[in-house]
Amino acid sequence: MSPPEMAMANDDAKETDEFQKGVRHLLENGVRKLPSKYVLPLSDRPSVDKEQPTVAKSSLKLPIIDFTELQGPNRSQVLSSLSSACEEYGFFQVVNHGIPIEVIRSMIDVSVRFFNLPYEERSKYMSSDMAAPVRYGTSLNQNKDAVFCWRDFLKLVCHPLESVATYAKETKYLFLRIMEAILESLGLWGATKDDRTPENDEILKQLDGGSQLMVVNCFPPCPEPDLTLGMPPHSDYGFLTLLLQDDVEGLQIQYKGEWITVEPMHNSFVVNIGDHLEIFSNGRYKSVLHRVFVNPAKLRLSVALLHSLPFDYMVRPSPKLIDDANPRRYKDTDFATFLHYISTCEPKKKNFLESRKFT
Repeated sequence: MSPPEMAMANDDAKETDEFQKGVRHLLENGVRKLPSKYVLPLSDRPSVDKEQPTVAKSSLKLPIIDFTELQGPNRSQVLSSLSSACEEYGFFQVVNHGIPIEVIRSMIDVSVRFFNLPYEERSKYMSSDMAAPVRYGTSLNQNKDAVFCWRDFLKLVCHPLESVATYAKETKYLFLRIMEAILESLGLWGATKDDRTPENDEILKQLDGGSQLMVVNCFPPCPEPDLTLGMPPHSDYGFLTLLLQDDVEGLQIQYKGEWITVEPMHNSFVVNIGDHLEIFSNGRYKSVLHRVFVNPAKLRLSVALLHSLPFDYMVRPSPKLIDDANPRRYKDTDFATFLHYISTCEPKKKNFLESRKFT
């Protein structure tokens, strides 16, 4: 390699290293134009047609599930609404969830303070180990992404972790009660003990002792938001994700072939079906592609909690949802299979879940 070629190679390596340090780091060092590493191909950008930017203008109020109503005499009507939301949208909003507002504010405050730390402090938690209990990183999968997303994140495995313990405990309770309702809507669990079987209680015990992965997402203001995304189209791997978001729009779901912006709702949780619940329900409830667009002026913060079975447990379709009319559609899977998949290829859309389907 000639000296000029070596110099160019060193420059490329330095530039790549800067991207690995995250979006916040780029902005802190004066970046005012979107680096080419973040520029998506035209077809993948959030709004291709400047004359008809339907993406930004189409918004959606998700079905609303009132948690207090779910616990009361109107449970059967709420279960019907919940089943419809899971089948049609794969997403819904939960209100009157019972988690104290001070717990939520504390979680947001801790998140903001972390991303406001100097890079030297944040970087102590940087790791390329996908299984690390605490990991600060950038993009979606910075080891594999050809084009980076305009996103930094902090991932925490919540058992045990004192700094977010109260929030994790409160949301775990909410998750379990919602899962009871979802299992009931699938005909797999009853609200009274007479309607339950040991097998049905076992899945809830496994979920109670299962994995709870917290992902704190930071989407800083972007100099050219039309050219990139905060997160590309993807589905979540677990049973359910409980998302706490601020009042800045950004989340979009794919609904009837179009990208629709989800309107933020104060003091609510956005809940979405994950790949594991699609497998467990044998395809009756499906995980839905969603993505995040970024803002030219405002930082957006969200806290996602992905709940599933313990990391070493196998997820498989419920035997009660398999019959001659509904043959088994998915292979067994576990977290190790998922980690191996995303460590060997760039994750796109629902390609991991597609790899678990019987052809």
